[in-house]
Amino acid sequence: MGDLSIKVGKNVVMGENVTIESNVMIGDNVVIGNYVVIKKNTIIGNNVKIGDLVVLGKEPASNKKMARKPNTKLPPLEIKDGVTIGCNTVIYYGVVLHEDVLVGDISSIREDVVVGESSIIGRNVMVEPATTIGRKVTIQTGCYITANMIIEDEVFIGPCCSSANDKYMGMGNFQHKGPIIKREAKIGNNATLLPGITIGEKAIVGAGAVITRDVAPNKIVVGNPGRPLG
Repeated sequence: MGDLSIKVGKNVVMGENVTIESNVMIGDNVVIGNYVVIKKNTIIGNNVKIGDLVVLGKEPASNKKMARKPNTKLPPLEIKDGVTIGCNTVIYYGVVLHEDVLVGDISSIREDVVVGESSIIGRNVMVEPATTIGRKVTIQTGCYITANMIIEDEVFIGPCCSSANDKYMGMGNFQHKGPIIKREAKIGNNATLLPGITIGEKAIVGAGAVITRDVAPNKIVVGNPGRPLG
């Protein structure tokens, strides 16, 4: 490894054809799979496991049609101690993965996202930019987590849930506002959360529900449109 700007700790195991760009820092006891690409300035803590065919620290792309341009002034990707990242996953710059986070295979986490300690980002999950995910959150397989969303601590989101942040569906340059899910709320399989709504603490959203308005704390909401149960 000829680039002196790259810092690699003790007991690091690398697979075949790993690409590491300049100013990358890798801690101790890290395992890096085959054909991994680590982009410039990425910071990786101790005891991290990275699966095959992962891209870390990717820069976002854009074109003329996109109303929302990527933020190019974000800090590098930072992966804290004990994180596990599955195969074929792409994580952009400006992301912070806190200790003991698990990211499943074929997932993508866009720029300006924070994932709290001991949270799970399941297989084939998409997390869009400027979203905050708290501690001990579970987001199961196939979920779409929109941009500008807040998910507080100990939230559970079942498989294939979808969220939105643009109530005008691209018809103008309006402010985007994703849902807010308060701590310990639970979202059932295939639920849809529309822009700007708040799910209260310990509320439950039933499977397949379409949530168009706020859900009060401790309430159970089901159906399309979502209505309180009972």
